[in-house]
Amino acid sequence: MDRKVAVVTGATRGCGRAIAVELGRLGWTVFVTGRTTREHQSPMKRSETIEDTAELVDAAGGRGIPVRTDFTELSDVDALRARIESEVDGRIDVLVDDVWGGDQYADFDGAYWDSSLDDALTLVHNAIDTHLIALHRLLPLVVKREGGLVIEVTDGDHDEYVGAGIPYFLAKCGIRAIGRALGAELKKYGCVGMTVTPGFLRSEAMLDYFGVTEETWRDAVGKSAPADFAISETPALLGRGVAKLATDAEVSRFAGKTLASWTLMNEYGLTDVDGSRPDFGKWMAEVRDAGKDPETAEHALYR
Repeated sequence: MDRKVAVVTGATRGCGRAIAVELGRLGWTVFVTGRTTREHQSPMKRSETIEDTAELVDAAGGRGIPVRTDFTELSDVDALRARIESEVDGRIDVLVDDVWGGDQYADFDGAYWDSSLDDALTLVHNAIDTHLIALHRLLPLVVKREGGLVIEVTDGDHDEYVGAGIPYFLAKCGIRAIGRALGAELKKYGCVGMTVTPGFLRSEAMLDYFGVTEETWRDAVGKSAPADFAISETPALLGRGVAKLATDAEVSRFAGKTLASWTLMNEYGLTDVDGSRPDFGKWMAEVRDAGKDPETAEHALYR
């Protein structure tokens, strides 16, 4: 029981997987939760599984415990809580809330009123209701002792609308709002709540979308992918940032805030897995927002 315990929702792939692995690298026990197992595929129809993630946690030096959990189903979440109570005496030191499951329901083109209402409502249900369900059932285990940390995961570090459709915007703003509320509410119990976001993420799904691999991703820049992809990052960058937050004795200074991967990178002196330091926030401010041509901008200045 000296081993700290984390619960990561949406840990099947992407940032959830990377965060779980980096917490495992600290030697922690990590409950790896998500919908896709080696026997059951989620509607996302991806090949990655929670068992794969748990094995990566083990390989990193932690203890990975895969628990299939659909966070739209109260019975699943209650079963997860029961396992935590049974296997680690109900201990949660860090809860990372990274449920999403909205990709196939997002409509980034055209007018909202011309899109599918069912898809819009499903996206919001999968992206926000799931977080509320997870928090309702698991927060009691976090606040049992002081020092707990709850991290919401979203897309973007501000609430300015930059497109992507109303439902998607609502979902991501909603998660930032939850993080702000957690910052205030958890302070009463000696715990910390906040939100984090990656930059332009080079996730498994994004690599597939652009038709490249982690070894060949640069081939997509300016071709199948926009020029901004040159400042993309692996999920590990955010994972490393979360691991730093989890071990920061003064993490309460970030209560209620939304911190981007590049902010964490600069705060803690981190690098991505290839040794680069992709600063997508700086790129957006100095290139995109400044009206410069991203095709001719010097990418190396932002890595």
